[in-house]
Amino acid sequence: MSLEAIQTITESEQGAKQRIQSAAEEAKKIVSDAERTGQAKVTQARAEAESQVKTMMKQAEERAAQHEASVMAEMRQACQGMRQAAEDRLPAAAELIVRRVVNV
Repeated sequence: MSLEAIQTITESEQGAKQRIQSAAEEAKKIVSDAERTGQAKVTQARAEAESQVKTMMKQAEERAAQHEASVMAEMRQACQGMRQAAEDRLPAAAELIVRRVVNV
């Protein structure tokens, strides 16, 4: 084999090694970029989900407050009705107590 052929083969092997090394570095860069992009998307999705949760919680709390106000109004009305009924029966109850005490 001639010296020129050996030199050509050596240069080709070195070129191939450099291309392999460059390809490996490029592959690492692509993977790194993909991981960074994926992490950014996960972070963004998490932030959007947290925002949606906050909005949903606020809406649920508002509905709960409205329901509470409605229930409290109904209970006040029911209590007022019972109080009025008791006051209406008070004279009859007092008369009954007086009759029993006097008849004893």
